Amino acid sequence: MTGAPLPRPYVSYVYAYPHKTAYRPLPGRPELAALWADEPKDALSLYAHIPFCEVRCGFCNLFTRIGAPDELTTRYLDALDRQAAAVREALGDAPARFAAAAFGGGTPTFLTAAELERLCDIAEHRMGADLRAVPLSVETSPATATADRLAVLAGRGATRLSIGVQSFVDAEARAAVRPQRRADVEAALGRIRDAGVPVLNIDLIYGIDGQDEESWRYSLDAALAWRPEELYLYPLYVRPLTGLGRSGPAESDGEWDARRLRLYRLGRDHLRAAGYEQVSMRMFRRPGAAPAGPDDHACQTDGMIGLGCGARSYTSALHYSFDYAVDMREIRSIIDAYTETGTRDFSRAQVGRWVDAAEARRRHLLQSLLQAGGMELAGYEKRFGTSAHEDFGAELDRFAERGWLDGTAPEGLLRLSAEGLGPELFSPDVRAAMAAYEPK
Repeated sequence: MTGAPLPRPYVSYVYAYPHKTAYRPLPGRPELAALWADEPKDALSLYAHIPFCEVRCGFCNLFTRIGAPDELTTRYLDALDRQAAAVREALGDAPARFAAAAFGGGTPTFLTAAELERLCDIAEHRMGADLRAVPLSVETSPATATADRLAVLAGRGATRLSIGVQSFVDAEARAAVRPQRRADVEAALGRIRDAGVPVLNIDLIYGIDGQDEESWRYSLDAALAWRPEELYLYPLYVRPLTGLGRSGPAESDGEWDARRLRLYRLGRDHLRAAGYEQVSMRMFRRPGAAPAGPDDHACQTDGMIGLGCGARSYTSALHYSFDYAVDMREIRSIIDAYTETGTRDFSRAQVGRWVDAAEARRRHLLQSLLQAGGMELAGYEKRFGTSAHEDFGAELDRFAERGWLDGTAPEGLLRLSAEGLGPELFSPDVRAAMAAYEPK
Protein backbone atom coordinates (compact mmCIF):
# COMPACT_ATOMS: atom_id res chain seq x y z
CA MET A 1 0.00 0.00 0.00
CA THR A 2 1.44 3.35 -1.01
CA GLY A 3 1.01 6.37 1.24
CA ALA A 4 0.24 9.88 0.09
CA PRO A 5 3.18 11.58 -1.61
CA LEU A 6 5.20 13.95 0.51
CA PRO A 7 4.65 17.64 -0.15
CA ARG A 8 7.33 19.65 -1.89
CA PRO A 9 9.99 20.76 0.61
CA TYR A 10 9.75 24.41 -0.47
CA VAL A 11 6.29 25.88 -0.90
CA SER A 12 6.50 29.54 0.04
CA TYR A 13 8.25 31.90 2.39
CA VAL A 14 6.17 33.69 5.02
CA TYR A 15 7.00 36.37 7.56
CA ALA A 16 4.02 35.79 9.79
CA TYR A 17 0.87 33.75 10.28
CA PRO A 18 -1.80 34.23 9.01
CA HIS A 19 -0.12 35.12 5.73
CA LYS A 20 -0.79 38.55 4.22
CA THR A 21 -2.52 36.98 1.21
CA ALA A 22 -5.19 35.74 3.65
CA TYR A 23 -6.04 39.36 4.59
CA ARG A 24 -9.19 40.93 3.17
CA PRO A 25 -10.89 44.37 3.36
CA LEU A 26 -12.50 44.72 6.81
CA PRO A 27 -16.24 45.46 6.79
CA GLY A 28 -17.02 48.59 8.73
CA ARG A 29 -13.33 49.41 9.15
CA PRO A 30 -13.03 48.89 12.93
CA GLU A 31 -11.71 51.75 15.03
CA LEU A 32 -8.17 51.32 16.35
CA ALA A 33 -9.18 52.72 19.72
CA ALA A 34 -11.65 49.86 20.21
CA LEU A 35 -9.20 47.25 18.92
CA TRP A 36 -6.48 48.33 21.34
CA ALA A 37 -8.67 49.22 24.34
CA ASP A 38 -8.13 45.97 26.26
CA GLU A 39 -4.76 44.95 24.83
CA PRO A 40 -1.62 44.81 27.00
CA LYS A 41 0.57 47.80 26.18
CA ASP A 42 3.57 47.23 28.43
CA ALA A 43 5.79 45.47 25.85
CA LEU A 44 4.75 46.57 22.37
CA SER A 45 6.85 46.16 19.24
CA LEU A 46 7.14 49.03 16.75
CA TYR A 47 7.77 48.52 13.05
CA ALA A 48 8.07 51.22 10.37
CA HIS A 49 8.00 50.21 6.71
CA ILE A 50 9.89 52.27 4.11
CA PRO A 51 8.70 51.07 0.67
CA PHE A 52 11.55 52.37 -1.50
CA CYS A 53 14.57 50.69 -3.09
CA GLU A 54 17.21 51.78 -5.57
CA VAL A 55 16.57 48.57 -7.56
CA ARG A 56 14.08 45.73 -7.27
CA CYS A 57 15.63 42.28 -7.01
CA GLY A 58 14.27 39.60 -9.30
CA PHE A 59 13.03 37.44 -6.42
CA CYS A 60 11.41 40.25 -4.42
CA ASN A 61 7.66 40.28 -3.78
CA LEU A 62 7.87 42.71 -0.88
CA PHE A 63 5.89 45.92 -0.88
CA THR A 64 8.40 48.33 -2.38
CA ARG A 65 8.89 50.55 -5.41
CA ILE A 66 11.97 51.66 -7.34
CA GLY A 67 12.92 55.24 -6.64
CA ALA A 68 10.92 58.11 -5.16
CA PRO A 69 10.39 61.00 -7.60
CA ASP A 70 8.94 64.42 -6.84
CA GLU A 71 9.83 64.49 -3.15
CA LEU A 72 7.79 61.33 -2.57
CA THR A 73 9.88 60.39 0.48
CA THR A 74 8.97 63.73 2.09
CA ARG A 75 5.28 63.17 1.46
CA TYR A 76 5.56 59.59 2.68
CA LEU A 77 7.17 60.66 5.96
CA ASP A 78 4.50 63.34 6.34
CA ALA A 79 1.86 60.60 6.09
CA LEU A 80 3.82 58.35 8.44
CA ASP A 81 3.79 61.17 10.97
CA ARG A 82 0.01 61.57 10.60
CA GLN A 83 -0.51 57.85 10.98
CA ALA A 84 1.70 57.75 14.08
CA ALA A 85 -0.34 60.57 15.63
CA ALA A 86 -3.59 58.69 14.98
CA VAL A 87 -2.24 55.41 16.34
CA ARG A 88 -0.80 57.01 19.45
CA GLU A 89 -4.17 58.63 20.18
CA ALA A 90 -5.90 55.27 19.66
CA LEU A 91 -3.66 53.64 22.27
CA GLY A 92 -5.33 55.82 24.89
CA ASP A 93 -4.08 57.71 27.92
CA ALA A 94 -2.47 54.74 29.68
CA PRO A 95 1.30 54.66 29.18
CA ALA A 96 2.39 52.47 26.27
CA ARG A 97 5.84 50.94 26.52
CA PHE A 98 7.81 49.68 23.53
CA ALA A 99 10.14 46.74 24.06
CA ALA A 100 11.57 46.55 20.52
CA ALA A 101 11.67 48.52 17.28
CA ALA A 102 12.57 47.83 13.67
CA PHE A 103 12.75 49.73 10.38
CA GLY A 104 12.30 47.59 7.28
CA GLY A 105 11.11 47.75 3.72
CA GLY A 106 12.00 48.16 1.05
CA THR A 107 15.24 49.71 2.14
CA PRO A 108 15.03 52.15 5.07
CA THR A 109 18.47 53.52 4.19
CA PHE A 110 17.09 54.62 0.84
CA LEU A 111 16.14 57.66 2.93
CA THR A 112 18.77 60.37 3.30
CA ALA A 113 20.54 60.89 6.60
CA ALA A 114 18.24 63.81 7.40
CA GLU A 115 15.16 61.72 6.55
CA LEU A 116 16.40 58.92 8.79
CA GLU A 117 16.65 61.46 11.61
CA ARG A 118 13.03 62.39 10.97
CA LEU A 119 11.98 58.72 10.95
CA CYS A 120 13.62 58.25 14.35
CA ASP A 121 11.90 61.42 15.60
CA ILE A 122 8.52 60.01 14.58
CA ALA A 123 9.24 56.77 16.43
CA GLU A 124 10.40 58.60 19.54
CA HIS A 125 8.35 61.79 19.77
CA ARG A 126 5.12 60.64 18.17
CA MET A 127 5.03 57.02 19.32
CA GLY A 128 7.02 57.32 22.54
CA ALA A 129 9.58 54.61 21.75
CA ASP A 130 12.95 55.16 23.43
CA LEU A 131 15.17 53.94 20.62
CA ARG A 132 18.32 54.11 22.74
CA ALA A 133 16.80 51.89 25.41
CA VAL A 134 15.33 49.07 23.29
CA PRO A 135 16.66 46.79 20.54
CA LEU A 136 16.45 48.63 17.21
CA SER A 137 16.98 46.64 14.01
CA VAL A 138 17.36 48.35 10.62
CA GLU A 139 17.63 46.86 7.13
CA THR A 140 20.13 48.25 4.64
CA SER A 141 21.69 47.45 1.27
CA PRO A 142 25.21 47.67 -0.16
CA ALA A 143 24.41 50.78 -2.23
CA THR A 144 22.68 52.71 0.58
CA ALA A 145 24.87 51.80 3.57
CA THR A 146 26.71 55.13 3.40
CA ALA A 147 28.75 56.53 6.26
CA ASP A 148 26.40 59.45 6.96
CA ARG A 149 23.29 57.27 7.09
CA LEU A 150 25.00 54.68 9.30
CA ALA A 151 26.22 57.41 11.63
CA VAL A 152 22.64 58.60 12.13
CA LEU A 153 21.42 55.10 12.93
CA ALA A 154 24.28 54.36 15.31
CA GLY A 155 23.74 57.68 17.05
CA ARG A 156 20.01 57.08 17.44
CA GLY A 157 20.49 53.71 19.11
CA ALA A 158 20.48 51.07 16.36
CA THR A 159 21.62 47.76 17.83
CA ARG A 160 21.38 45.64 14.68
CA LEU A 161 21.97 46.27 10.97
CA SER A 162 20.81 43.66 8.47
CA ILE A 163 22.26 43.76 4.97
CA GLY A 164 20.91 41.74 2.07
CA VAL A 165 24.00 40.48 0.27
CA GLN A 166 22.38 37.29 -1.10
CA SER A 167 25.58 36.20 -2.90
CA PHE A 168 29.22 37.24 -2.94
CA VAL A 169 29.50 35.87 -6.51
CA ASP A 170 28.81 38.65 -9.00
CA ALA A 171 27.38 36.29 -11.63
CA GLU A 172 24.91 34.86 -9.11
CA ALA A 173 23.84 38.34 -8.05
CA ARG A 174 23.11 39.13 -11.70
CA ALA A 175 21.17 35.86 -12.06
CA ALA A 176 19.00 36.96 -9.14
CA VAL A 177 18.49 40.34 -10.88
CA ARG A 178 20.46 42.07 -8.16
CA PRO A 179 23.17 44.07 -9.93
CA GLN A 180 26.04 44.54 -7.50
CA ARG A 181 29.79 44.01 -7.34
CA ARG A 182 31.50 42.14 -4.54
CA ALA A 183 33.89 45.07 -4.07
CA ASP A 184 30.93 47.35 -3.28
CA VAL A 185 29.47 44.77 -0.90
CA GLU A 186 32.77 44.47 0.97
CA ALA A 187 33.07 48.26 1.20
CA ALA A 188 29.56 48.50 2.66
CA LEU A 189 30.33 45.80 5.21
CA GLY A 190 33.44 47.73 6.21
CA ARG A 191 31.40 50.89 6.76
CA ILE A 192 28.87 48.98 8.87
CA ARG A 193 31.62 47.62 11.09
CA ASP A 194 33.16 51.10 11.35
CA ALA A 195 29.79 52.48 12.51
CA GLY A 196 30.06 50.35 15.63
CA VAL A 197 26.53 48.92 15.64
CA PRO A 198 26.70 45.83 17.91
CA VAL A 199 25.07 43.26 15.63
CA LEU A 200 25.70 42.73 11.93
CA ASN A 201 23.37 40.34 10.12
CA ILE A 202 24.10 39.13 6.60
CA ASP A 203 21.35 37.61 4.43
CA LEU A 204 22.33 34.96 1.89
CA ILE A 205 20.13 33.13 -0.63
CA TYR A 206 20.54 29.56 -1.88
CA GLY A 207 19.03 28.10 -5.02
CA ILE A 208 20.05 30.83 -7.49
CA ASP A 209 20.51 29.69 -11.09
CA GLY A 210 24.11 28.61 -11.62
CA GLN A 211 24.82 28.28 -7.90
CA ASP A 212 26.42 25.01 -6.84
CA GLU A 213 28.00 23.63 -3.68
CA GLU A 214 31.35 25.24 -4.38
CA SER A 215 30.01 28.73 -5.07
CA TRP A 216 27.62 28.49 -2.11
CA ARG A 217 30.50 27.60 0.20
CA TYR A 218 32.43 30.53 -1.28
CA SER A 219 29.65 32.96 -0.30
CA LEU A 220 29.36 31.42 3.16
CA ASP A 221 33.09 31.80 3.76
CA ALA A 222 33.07 35.37 2.43
CA ALA A 223 30.31 36.21 4.91
CA LEU A 224 32.06 34.40 7.77
CA ALA A 225 35.19 36.46 7.15
CA TRP A 226 33.29 39.42 8.65
CA ARG A 227 32.37 37.37 11.74
CA PRO A 228 28.75 38.55 11.61
CA GLU A 229 26.80 38.14 14.80
CA GLU A 230 23.93 36.71 12.74
CA LEU A 231 23.48 35.02 9.39
CA TYR A 232 20.17 34.27 7.67
CA LEU A 233 20.00 31.62 4.95
CA TYR A 234 16.96 32.00 2.69
CA PRO A 235 15.82 29.65 -0.07
CA LEU A 236 15.15 31.32 -3.39
CA TYR A 237 11.49 31.42 -4.37
CA VAL A 238 10.12 32.40 -7.78
CA ARG A 239 6.78 34.13 -7.27
CA PRO A 240 4.14 35.72 -9.51
CA LEU A 241 4.70 39.27 -10.78
CA THR A 242 8.38 39.33 -9.75
CA GLY A 243 11.30 39.68 -12.16
CA LEU A 244 12.22 36.00 -11.92
CA GLY A 245 8.55 35.04 -12.00
CA ARG A 246 8.51 35.81 -15.70
CA SER A 247 11.16 33.18 -16.45
CA GLY A 248 11.32 30.68 -13.57
CA PRO A 249 14.26 28.45 -12.63
CA ALA A 250 16.30 26.82 -15.35
CA GLU A 251 15.65 23.29 -14.01
CA SER A 252 12.56 21.24 -13.22
CA ASP A 253 10.78 21.69 -9.89
CA GLY A 254 12.12 18.38 -8.64
CA GLU A 255 15.70 19.20 -9.58
CA TRP A 256 15.43 22.67 -8.05
CA ASP A 257 13.97 21.32 -4.82
CA ALA A 258 16.76 18.76 -4.56
CA ARG A 259 19.43 21.39 -5.20
CA ARG A 260 17.97 23.79 -2.65
CA LEU A 261 17.86 21.04 -0.02
CA ARG A 262 21.49 20.10 -0.72
CA LEU A 263 22.58 23.72 -0.44
CA TYR A 264 20.56 24.28 2.73
CA ARG A 265 22.08 21.26 4.43
CA LEU A 266 25.56 22.30 3.33
CA GLY A 267 25.02 25.82 4.64
CA ARG A 268 23.54 24.62 7.92
CA ASP A 269 26.39 22.20 8.55
CA HIS A 270 29.03 24.72 7.45
CA LEU A 271 27.80 27.38 9.87
CA ARG A 272 27.47 24.89 12.70
CA ALA A 273 31.03 23.75 12.06
CA ALA A 274 32.10 27.41 12.26
CA GLY A 275 30.58 27.56 15.74
CA TYR A 276 27.25 29.23 14.93
CA GLU A 277 24.11 28.27 16.83
CA GLN A 278 21.05 27.45 14.74
CA VAL A 279 18.15 29.52 16.11
CA SER A 280 15.62 28.61 13.43
CA MET A 281 15.65 27.01 10.01
CA ARG A 282 16.95 30.24 8.52
CA MET A 283 18.64 32.07 11.42
CA PHE A 284 22.13 31.37 12.79
CA ARG A 285 23.78 33.29 15.63
CA ARG A 286 27.42 33.50 16.66
CA PRO A 287 27.96 32.27 20.23
CA GLY A 288 28.27 35.11 22.71
CA ALA A 289 26.48 37.59 20.46
CA ALA A 290 23.59 39.03 22.44
CA PRO A 291 20.28 39.34 20.58
CA ALA A 292 19.99 42.98 19.52
CA GLY A 293 16.81 42.99 17.48
CA PRO A 294 13.49 41.20 17.18
CA ASP A 295 14.15 37.53 16.45
CA ASP A 296 12.07 35.19 14.30
CA HIS A 297 9.63 34.53 17.12
CA ALA A 298 9.42 37.96 18.74
CA CYS A 299 8.63 39.77 15.51
CA GLN A 300 5.38 37.81 15.19
CA THR A 301 4.02 38.27 18.71
CA ASP A 302 0.82 40.08 19.60
CA GLY A 303 1.21 43.74 20.41
CA MET A 304 2.80 44.92 17.17
CA ILE A 305 2.32 48.48 15.91
CA GLY A 306 3.06 48.80 12.20
CA LEU A 307 3.49 52.19 10.53
CA GLY A 308 3.54 52.74 6.77
CA CYS A 309 2.43 50.85 3.66
CA GLY A 310 3.44 47.22 3.89
CA ALA A 311 3.52 47.24 7.71
CA ARG A 312 1.32 44.84 9.63
CA SER A 313 -0.13 45.43 13.09
CA TYR A 314 -1.14 42.67 15.48
CA THR A 315 -3.63 42.64 18.32
CA SER A 316 -4.68 39.40 19.99
CA ALA A 317 -7.87 39.33 17.89
CA LEU A 318 -7.01 41.10 14.62
CA HIS A 319 -4.03 41.32 12.30
CA TYR A 320 -4.36 44.33 10.01
CA SER A 321 -2.46 46.32 7.43
CA PHE A 322 -2.95 48.30 4.23
CA ASP A 323 -3.57 46.85 0.80
CA TYR A 324 -0.83 44.59 -0.58
CA ALA A 325 0.50 44.34 -4.12
CA VAL A 326 3.56 43.19 -6.07
CA ASP A 327 2.93 44.82 -9.46
CA MET A 328 4.78 48.13 -9.60
CA ARG A 329 1.81 50.13 -10.90
CA GLU A 330 -0.40 48.83 -8.08
CA ILE A 331 2.26 49.61 -5.49
CA ARG A 332 2.66 53.17 -6.77
CA SER A 333 -1.11 53.66 -6.57
CA ILE A 334 -1.28 52.36 -2.97
CA ILE A 335 1.64 54.56 -1.87
CA ASP A 336 0.08 57.61 -3.51
CA ALA A 337 -3.22 56.93 -1.71
CA TYR A 338 -1.35 56.50 1.58
CA THR A 339 0.40 59.86 1.22
CA GLU A 340 -2.98 61.54 0.73
CA THR A 341 -4.61 59.95 3.79
CA GLY A 342 -5.60 62.27 6.60
CA THR A 343 -5.08 61.70 10.32
CA ARG A 344 -8.74 60.79 10.92
CA ASP A 345 -8.72 58.09 8.23
CA PHE A 346 -5.65 56.52 9.85
CA SER A 347 -7.73 55.85 12.98
CA ARG A 348 -9.42 52.78 11.45
CA ALA A 349 -8.12 49.43 10.23
CA GLN A 350 -8.53 48.83 6.50
CA VAL A 351 -7.40 45.32 5.56
CA GLY A 352 -6.78 42.34 7.81
CA ARG A 353 -7.86 39.01 9.25
CA TRP A 354 -9.54 38.19 12.53
CA VAL A 355 -7.72 35.59 14.64
CA ASP A 356 -10.05 33.35 16.63
CA ALA A 357 -9.08 31.07 19.52
CA ALA A 358 -8.30 28.11 17.24
CA GLU A 359 -6.06 30.21 14.99
CA ALA A 360 -4.31 31.69 18.04
CA ARG A 361 -3.43 28.18 19.20
CA ARG A 362 -2.22 27.24 15.74
CA ARG A 363 -0.17 30.41 15.42
CA HIS A 364 1.53 29.79 18.75
CA LEU A 365 2.36 26.21 17.78
CA LEU A 366 3.68 27.19 14.35
CA GLN A 367 5.79 30.07 15.66
CA SER A 368 7.26 27.91 18.41
CA LEU A 369 8.07 24.94 16.21
CA LEU A 370 9.84 27.12 13.68
CA GLN A 371 12.40 27.88 16.39
CA ALA A 372 15.20 25.38 16.90
CA GLY A 373 14.46 25.29 20.63
CA GLY A 374 10.96 23.95 20.08
CA MET A 375 7.91 24.38 22.31
CA GLU A 376 7.40 23.52 25.97
CA LEU A 377 4.20 21.50 26.15
CA ALA A 378 3.50 22.72 29.68
CA GLY A 379 3.75 26.33 28.53
CA TYR A 380 1.23 25.72 25.77
CA GLU A 381 -1.19 24.09 28.20
CA LYS A 382 -0.80 26.90 30.72
CA ARG A 383 -1.55 29.51 28.07
CA PHE A 384 -4.53 27.81 26.40
CA GLY A 385 -5.87 25.34 28.96
CA THR A 386 -5.61 22.43 26.51
CA SER A 387 -2.75 20.23 25.35
CA ALA A 388 -1.07 20.60 21.97
CA HIS A 389 -1.67 16.92 21.24
CA GLU A 390 -5.35 17.36 22.10
CA ASP A 391 -5.64 20.31 19.70
CA PHE A 392 -3.34 19.11 16.89
CA GLY A 393 -2.97 15.36 17.42
CA ALA A 394 -3.59 14.26 13.85
CA GLU A 395 -1.22 16.85 12.39
CA LEU A 396 1.53 16.11 14.89
CA ASP A 397 1.11 12.38 14.25
CA ARG A 398 1.61 13.07 10.55
CA PHE A 399 4.75 15.05 11.33
CA ALA A 400 6.07 12.15 13.40
CA GLU A 401 5.34 9.63 10.63
CA ARG A 402 7.29 11.76 8.15
CA GLY A 403 10.27 12.10 10.46
CA TRP A 404 9.70 15.81 11.03
CA LEU A 405 9.61 15.61 14.85
CA ASP A 406 12.79 15.21 16.90
CA GLY A 407 12.48 11.90 18.73
CA THR A 408 15.47 12.77 20.92
CA ALA A 409 13.87 15.91 22.40
CA PRO A 410 13.58 15.89 26.21
CA GLU A 411 10.25 14.87 27.68
CA GLY A 412 7.79 17.73 27.63
CA LEU A 413 9.45 19.45 24.64
CA LEU A 414 8.01 19.39 21.14
CA ARG A 415 10.75 20.06 18.61
CA LEU A 416 11.16 19.66 14.87
CA SER A 417 13.85 17.44 13.40
CA ALA A 418 16.40 18.83 10.98
CA GLU A 419 13.98 17.96 8.17
CA GLY A 420 10.86 19.41 9.83
CA LEU A 421 8.77 21.97 8.01
CA GLY A 422 6.37 24.58 9.37
CA PRO A 423 3.91 25.70 6.66
CA GLU A 424 2.16 22.31 6.78
CA LEU A 425 0.45 23.63 9.92
CA PHE A 426 -1.53 26.34 8.13
CA SER A 427 -5.26 25.92 8.81
CA PRO A 428 -7.65 24.96 5.99
CA ASP A 429 -9.35 28.37 6.25
CA VAL A 430 -6.08 30.26 5.85
CA ARG A 431 -4.99 27.98 3.01
CA ALA A 432 -8.28 28.60 1.24
CA ALA A 433 -7.99 32.37 1.65
CA MET A 434 -4.42 32.32 0.34
CA ALA A 435 -5.45 30.17 -2.64
CA ALA A 436 -8.30 32.55 -3.46
CA TYR A 437 -6.05 35.61 -3.37
CA GLU A 438 -5.57 37.20 -6.78
CA PRO A 439 -2.03 38.59 -7.15
CA LYS A 440 -1.87 42.20 -8.24
